[in-house]
Amino acid sequence: VQLVESGGGLVQAGGSLRLSCATSGFSFDDYAIGWFRQAPGKEREAVSCIRPSDGSIYYSSFVKGRFTISSDNAKNTVYLEMNSLKPEDTAIYFCAAGVAIISRELLPDYWGRGTQVTVSA
Repeated sequence: VQLVESGGGLVQAGGSLRLSCATSGFSFDDYAIGWFRQAPGKEREAVSCIRPSDGSIYYSSFVKGRFTISSDNAKNTVYLEMNSLKPEDTAIYFCAAGVAIISRELLPDYWGRGTQVTVSA
């Protein structure tokens, strides 16, 4: 099983980034894919998740319409479009896959290694 994130980087406040999570080694249709983030000194938190098989989508409240998750089922890839970025969005962003979504959050079975997102003021 592999989940490989890409698309992170340094951006100014108000800017945008698009993260990608390329997956392999498991049945994409049987899993939900989610994004989590961990800022320095803070616990990892859920950002968003999607179940590609039925298109169901969940966002954490702090996203507030700024982020959009999507999937390309032909490519077994999930994207996170992030707009209106703020310095407090600075974190390592992790992609994860899991069978269960509980209380609108993915319960991960597999993790990627993460991609750094840094938003400057």
